Amino acid sequence: MNDEPDLSRLARTIGDPTRIQMLALLMEGRALTAKELACGTDIKPATATTHLRQLVDDKLLDMTSQGRHKYFRLASPEVARLIESLMVFAPKRQRTGPASNNDAICTARFCYDHLAGKLGTQLTEVLLERGLLQADDGTFSLSKQGETWFEDFGIDTRQLQKSRRQFAYPCLDWSERRDHLAGALGATLAKRMVELGWLTRSKHSRVVGITPEGRSALVEQFGIALHYE
Repeated sequence: MNDEPDLSRLARTIGDPTRIQMLALLMEGRALTAKELACGTDIKPATATTHLRQLVDDKLLDMTSQGRHKYFRLASPEVARLIESLMVFAPKRQRTGPASNNDAICTARFCYDHLAGKLGTQLTEVLLERGLLQADDGTFSLSKQGETWFEDFGIDTRQLQKSRRQFAYPCLDWSERRDHLAGALGATLAKRMVELGWLTRSKHSRVVGITPEGRSALVEQFGIALHYE
C-alpha cells in the first residue's frame, strides 16, 4: 500500500486557473456561496459547482448548508498558508483596475483571518522590536512582557495556547516579502482590533478598512502610520 501524498493530484486541482482563483477569493476568511464564487470567477454556476466539488473532495474547502444555500470556506488555516505561499512565488499581474484598489490590498488586508500587507508586517516588526514576540526556529513565542501586554490588550494568550491550532508563527507576506504574524494569536489580534473599532472588514474583499480611531491608535500605540494612495 502506497501512503505517499499524491502531490500530482493536488497540483492538478490547484493548478486550474478557476479553482485557484476561487481559493484566492476565500482568503478573506469568510464563507461564500457557489453563486458568489461563480460571479467572482466569471463562470456559470453549474461550472462553479463542478470546480467546488473537486476542491471539497480534495479537502481544500469545507461546505456547509444553510437553508437553500451552500456555503464554502477554506478547510483550514493550513490551506490559507498554502495559498499565501503560492502568492509569494507567483509573478505579479499587470494592473488592470484602479491603482487605489491595488494599493489598498497591499496596505492592509486579511490573510484568511490574520492581518497582512504593510499593516500586518509592520505590526509584527513592532512586536518583535519591543520584545513582546520572540522568533524561534520558524515559530513565534511570547515573552513575559508580551503575555502581560496581550492580556492588557484584552487577549487571553494562555487560553489560546491550549487550542489545537498552532499558536503563533511567521507567514511570508506576498506583497511585502516579509513576515506577518499568523496562527491563533494573529487571528485573535486581528479580531480584537475589529472589536475595538480600529479596523473594518470590506464586503467581498480582503481589504481591511482602517477607521479614524484606528489610525490614531496605530500611531499612538505602535508608531504605524498608513495611508491609502
